[in-house]
Amino acid sequence: MSRKHPIISITGSSGAGTTSVKRTFEQIFHREKVNAVYIEGDAFHRYDRAEMRVQMAREAEGGNRHFSHFSPETNLFEELEKAFRDYGENGTATTRHYIHDDEESARHGTPPGTFTPWGALPEHSDLLFYEGLHGAVVTDKVNVARYADLKIGVVPVINLEWIQKLHRDRSARGYSTEAVTDTILRRMPDYIHYICPQFSETDINFQRVPTVDTSNPFIARWIPTPDESMVVIRFRNPRGIDFPYLLSMLPNSFMSRANSIVAHGSKLDLAMQLILTPLIMQLIERRRNAR
Repeated sequence: MSRKHPIISITGSSGAGTTSVKRTFEQIFHREKVNAVYIEGDAFHRYDRAEMRVQMAREAEGGNRHFSHFSPETNLFEELEKAFRDYGENGTATTRHYIHDDEESARHGTPPGTFTPWGALPEHSDLLFYEGLHGAVVTDKVNVARYADLKIGVVPVINLEWIQKLHRDRSARGYSTEAVTDTILRRMPDYIHYICPQFSETDINFQRVPTVDTSNPFIARWIPTPDESMVVIRFRNPRGIDFPYLLSMLPNSFMSRANSIVAHGSKLDLAMQLILTPLIMQLIERRRNAR
C-alpha cells in the first residue's frame, strides 16, 4: 500500500452491481474534487471475445467443462498485480480497455470484443480506482489484495446473482435460459475458488439480500427491486466506524453483529456515500501529508 498513490478496488462478479457502485464513487470524486484514474478488470482478461470462444471449445473437447473468465488461466493476474504495484510506487501503471459494444468501438476505434493497445495511465492523479472481478485476488503466485488501500466487495446472495445474470443475458444478449444455466454451471468451480475468497480480503462488503421469494431463480420473472431488498454491510475492522451516526442516518437500519449493519435496499447509495466519503478523504489527506 502507498500513502502517496492510494488504490481503491471494487470487487464483484459479473452482474453483482459493481458498475452502480462505480457511479457512486464517481459522484464522490466529482463532489470532493478527487482526480481519479481508472483500471477496468476486463482489460486484464487473457483472451478477447473470439479467442475466448476458441479456447472454450478447445477446453471442452479436452473434457474441461469449467473453463471460465474467473480463473488464472483466462486472466493476466501477474500483469494486474504489477499495475497495482507500479501505481503504488510511481503513480502510474500500464493498462488497456476492453471494447464491449459499438458505442465504445466508435470511441476507441477498435472492434467490439477486442482490446485497445496497452498504454500508461494519465499522470498526476490523486488515486487509482479498480472495478472488476479480481481486485482482491490472492493465489499461490500473486497477491493483488495487498496493494489496495481500500477494498470493497459488492455481492448479492447467490440466488439473486443468478436472477440478475439470467435477466441480463436473456434481455441484452439474447441467450436462452438453458444457455445461461450452462454458463452458471461452467463457472461454478472457479467462482468458488477465485471469486468467493476475495470477500474475506475486502475491508467492506455490501451484500444485497432479497426479501421476496427467490427459491427458484431460473423461473423468476423479474429482478427483486431495492425496495424488496435489504443490504448487509460488513466491516472487516469496525474500529473507528461511527455506528450510532450511521444508524441515525439510515432509517430503520440495525446492527446484526458487532461489525455489520443491515439497511433498507433503497438506501444503498446513501449508505455508500456516508461510509465511503470519509474513507476516501482519509486516503487523500494521507497522500497530501506524505507529499
